[in-house]
Amino acid sequence: MRTVDVVVVGAGLAGLRTARLLALRELDVMVVDRRRSLSAGIRTTGIFVRRTLEDFDLPDQLLGPGVRDVLLYPPSRRAPIRLTSERDEYRVADMAAVYEHARRAAESAGARVFLGVRYVGASMGLVQFAGAEPVRARFIVGADGARSRVARDLGLDVNRRFLVGAEIVHPVASGTTTPAFHCVLDPRVAPGYLGWVIDDGRHAHVGVAGYPGAMRSGVRHLLDSFAADAPGRAAPTGPVERRGGPIPVGGVLRRLACPAGLLVGDAAGAVSPLTAGGLDPCLRMSELAAAVAAGYLRTGDQRMLSLYDGGALRSRFRGRLLLRRAFAGIRSRAAAEAAVAVLRGRAGRVLAARILFGDGSFPGVDPQLVDAAIAGGDAVRPV
Repeated sequence: MRTVDVVVVGAGLAGLRTARLLALRELDVMVVDRRRSLSAGIRTTGIFVRRTLEDFDLPDQLLGPGVRDVLLYPPSRRAPIRLTSERDEYRVADMAAVYEHARRAAESAGARVFLGVRYVGASMGLVQFAGAEPVRARFIVGADGARSRVARDLGLDVNRRFLVGAEIVHPVASGTTTPAFHCVLDPRVAPGYLGWVIDDGRHAHVGVAGYPGAMRSGVRHLLDSFAADAPGRAAPTGPVERRGGPIPVGGVLRRLACPAGLLVGDAAGAVSPLTAGGLDPCLRMSELAAAVAAGYLRTGDQRMLSLYDGGALRSRFRGRLLLRRAFAGIRSRAAAEAAVAVLRGRAGRVLAARILFGDGSFPGVDPQLVDAAIAGGDAVRPV
């Protein structure tokens, strides 16, 4: 039976990046994903914010043009609030190509990636699959999404608060639209969240998300209804793709690691509780996760796992968690119209611009500091 240092379950951005960083630390890493193609089952819009683009080396050719304008609409869709940045704040990625790039990077570092292999379970270091022989692993990384099976098998925390989202993606005629991000606050189609259109002049993403219990007619029906007259949507010039899935919005989980493994990405609740963005968090937490896992496997000291502390990260999100609760409470058209009216004022526009264009990002830890702490034998907490 094959023995490996680490099995990473899930070949999304978090799983592939963690695998690459572990392999670069000279660990024997195996990645499995039940999908047969990384272009199948994409569940993210692929919006990268400026801070992520500044801090991480993403291939420019895989990113669409910069988006500087955000328009906020009330349910009536009349008189949107326009916020304009002096910098490119958003770029939408070709996520299938981003995943393939991340796969090649992981394999170049020495990780082995197996698609069409479904994780079944793990116990006492034995990891079982459907579609492949079992392996023995010293450590498991759960990068298997919002409803992580790995989290349950390892006895770690699991996500319990979700939005459900769906979107359609299609090409648009080049040069016919100005890149913009249209956000509609309308609890009839997106209870607790937004309807959106982001058009970067190449592709349009049209979506809705909300609390599933309040989406009585179903997310797909609400998406089709919204898309029929969504503001800023250009006509498709090619095939229309559908995406969708759960979005954890309860904040980073507290118990993320144990001697058998740890969680990254959506499995760890690494999604902004306010904006529901998960790409920046998954990149930042993957660096920390890889440094901690490698340190633990090198030393065998379980104190190393305390570096991967969900409680410490969660404490920095008290304000956003409170705003998430306030957002969730907007359940009528009148309340939504009033919320947008508040944002029209000077203070409201400053708050909106800070959320949409601010320099803050998901908190993380410099992995070099973690490595230094591990090398020195000190167990420290994230700062």
